[in-house]
Amino acid sequence: MTDDITRSVSRRAMLKGSTALAAGAAFGGAGSLVDWARAWAAESPFQPEKGASIRMLRWNRFVETEDIQFDKNIAAFTEATGVKVRLDKEFLDDIQPKAAVAANVGAGPDIIWGPMAIPHLIPDKLLDVTDVADYLGGKYGGWYESPAAYGIRDGRWMAIPLCVSGNYINYRVSQVQKAGFETFPTTTGDLMKLTKALKANGTPAGMALGRATGDGNAWCHWVVWAHGGKLVDKDGNVVINSPETAAALEYVKELYENWIPGTASWNDSNNNKAFLSGDVSYTNNGISIYAAAVRQKMEMAADIDHAFYPIGPVGRPTELQLPFMIEAFKYSKYPNACKTLLAFLMEAPQYDAWLEQSVGYFTQTLKSYESNKVWSEDPKRAVFKEACTRTLDMGYAGPLGYAAAGALADFVIVDMVSQAATGQTTVKEAMETAQKRAERYYRV
Repeated sequence: MTDDITRSVSRRAMLKGSTALAAGAAFGGAGSLVDWARAWAAESPFQPEKGASIRMLRWNRFVETEDIQFDKNIAAFTEATGVKVRLDKEFLDDIQPKAAVAANVGAGPDIIWGPMAIPHLIPDKLLDVTDVADYLGGKYGGWYESPAAYGIRDGRWMAIPLCVSGNYINYRVSQVQKAGFETFPTTTGDLMKLTKALKANGTPAGMALGRATGDGNAWCHWVVWAHGGKLVDKDGNVVINSPETAAALEYVKELYENWIPGTASWNDSNNNKAFLSGDVSYTNNGISIYAAAVRQKMEMAADIDHAFYPIGPVGRPTELQLPFMIEAFKYSKYPNACKTLLAFLMEAPQYDAWLEQSVGYFTQTLKSYESNKVWSEDPKRAVFKEACTRTLDMGYAGPLGYAAAGALADFVIVDMVSQAATGQTTVKEAMETAQKRAERYYRV
C-alpha cells in the first residue's frame, strides 16, 4: 500500500509488461541451470566485456537454502558468460558502511546487494541501470511501485530491487492461545493485552530495540506510524515531535515493561536466537526463524505461525518492509558485465528457483513471479507474499532521497523509540532529540 504518497518514478518502467513471460517456468529441455544459462547468455541483450571479472558483496545468509541456490546461480552465470565473479559475504549491518567507503574511495566491490537506503545515500556513484530495469519490467509484468521507488532518482534507475525481505510477526501459536487469543491480535490495543498476558504466563515477548538494520527499523517505524506519528510531512518538514509520536512512545514504554529483559541491545540476529531457544513467544522477523526450525526438524516448527503487524489508531496498515537493492558502481571497469549479471539474477527460471529456495524469506518485486509455488505450498508463508503491496516506504510521508536514507541509516527513529522505551530519556526528550537529528538531514 502506498497510501496518499506520490512518487516521481518511471511508471513506464514499472507498469509496462504486456509481453511478460509466465513466472514459474521449468528448466524444461535445457536440462540444467547451466544449460539454460548458456542459452540465455547467447541471446541476452546484455553482453559483458571480453575478459571481464567482477567482485560482488552481499550480506550473510539468514536462510541456508537461499544462499546455496544463490551460489549456484552465480556459478551458472560464470559458466555461461565466462565472467569470473568473486562473491564476498558480510554481516548485514556491515554492508551499508562498506558501501559508503567504496563510494568515497572509488574502489572496492563492483556490485553490492544490501539494505534499501544505500542507493539514495550514494546515487551519484552508481551505474545507470535504466536499460536493465526497463528490460526486466517489460518481460516480467512490471515492477511493484514501492520497491521500484527505492531504485529511481530523477527518472533514472540507479539500482534494481532484487527482492523484498518481508518482516512480520513470528509467534508461538500455543502460547498465544494460552494467553487467551485464538489468533494473533489484529489491533495494537489487543497486542498490549496479549503482551501482558504472555508475561503473566511466564512466556514473554520481545523485539529488537538495538540498532538492527532490518528488524529494529521495521517495527519501530510501524509503531510510530500506527499511532499517526511520522518523521516528516509531505513537504519534507520534520514533524516527529508531535502528540501522535508521544502516544506511540508511551505505548512502547508499556510494551517494553512486559517484554523479556535485554531487547535494548538486540541486533538482527538476537531475536532469532531468543525465539528458537524458547525465550520469547513473539518477535518480528523474516521467515528465517520458521525456516530454521523446519530445516532442523525442531518440534517447535509446528507451533510457529506468522501475522501482519496489528493496525493502530490510524486504522490502516503502516508497515515498513525491507527492499534489498542491488547496485553497481560507476567506477567498475566492467559496467556491461555488471548489467549482464543484474539482468541474469532476475530471469526465469533461475529467479523462480531462488524464490523457492528462500522459502518465503524473499518476496518478488516483479509481478509475474506472484505465481511462484513458494506462496502456495505452505500457508504459514502467506503473509510474506503481501510485503510489496502493504508497505509504506522509508521516506513516509515525504519524498524519498538522501535525507530519508540518511535518517534511516542513522537510526533516528529506532534510537528515539529505544530511548523512550528504556527510560534513558523522557518521551519529550526523545522526540526533541529525534527532531534535531532529523533536521540535520532535512535542511530547509
